Amino acid sequence: MTRLTLTLLSLLALPATALAQDAGDPAKGEKVFAQCKACHDVEKGVNKIGPTLKGLIGRNVASVPDYKYSTAMLDFAKTHPAWTDELFLIYIENPKKEVPGTKMAYAGLKKPDDRANLLAYLKTKQ
Repeated sequence: MTRLTLTLLSLLALPATALAQDAGDPAKGEKVFAQCKACHDVEKGVNKIGPTLKGLIGRNVASVPDYKYSTAMLDFAKTHPAWTDELFLIYIENPKKEVPGTKMAYAGLKKPDDRANLLAYLKTKQ
């Protein structure tokens, strides 16, 4: 193969590699979730200081019954109707930046791998 062919093949493989890295590891994500356990649960109907995270991805933002959301989160829900993978990853990096006035006191997950792993774990709790 020529060098050009090899270069083109390697460029075509990049998106698949990036997606594989972004997929996250649910087992590692369960360990990251230990930081969330004081305020959140992953069982249906179990709200703590924060709402349950069971079924988070795909769920409407600020929609857990019997949970009193902040005005800031209710306003956020007007422009962000549902939790997507992308929205969760942006939000959990710095919740107070994304939703100024949120009740969530957590500073956020700065490491992309931690965010991806947490997302992978939460997706096992749909």
